[in-house]
Amino acid sequence: MRTWVKICGLSTPETVDAAVEAGADAVGFVLAEGSPRTVDAATVRELAARVPEHVEAVGVFRGQGVERVIELARASGLSTVQLHGDESPADVAAAHAAGLRVVRAVDVATYAAEPEESRVAFREDLLLIDAVTPGAGAVFDGQPLLDAPPHREWVLAGGLDPENVAARVAELRPAGVDVSSGVESSRGVKSVALIREFVAAARSGDTA
Repeated sequence: MRTWVKICGLSTPETVDAAVEAGADAVGFVLAEGSPRTVDAATVRELAARVPEHVEAVGVFRGQGVERVIELARASGLSTVQLHGDESPADVAAAHAAGLRVVRAVDVATYAAEPEESRVAFREDLLLIDAVTPGAGAVFDGQPLLDAPPHREWVLAGGLDPENVAARVAELRPAGVDVSSGVESSRGVKSVALIREFVAAARSGDTA
């Protein structure tokens, strides 16, 4: 099985190109406020124009309200949004109605506490399970995911880097992985070398 890989928090043409050339399946642009990785819609539109059709360009949002998410996604030229926040199933449905693909991001504690009927109600296109504090580079205890594995394809985030991603994939068996701080030379500054190393490491255990 081939591991799906997303490089998130990109903000420069060089790092977008590096992610694409390394073989990433998706790239992420942070449109949420207050992050050292935040970029505006005009910049995202320029960067996303560099991304070939076979690579998914994702806008990352946090607690901004679905109307604002739709507005920024359209201004950025994006068709996929990643939602970190208190969005409801109705919000996901509204994003779908606007023609957007939805990645729902939840922290591992929230995932563990959600009843199965609540998880199913969201009908997101892809589930991403993250650390309790996204973007902080913290690795979380994967036992809740071993005790109650998601009944669908899901993506692992939280504290991943080129040194630990292969082991985390082998342990938890996600369909994909998402990295941001783990490929940075300093907070908010991506490293081309680390991006290449991460994609290679994430796929090192793949089977044909």
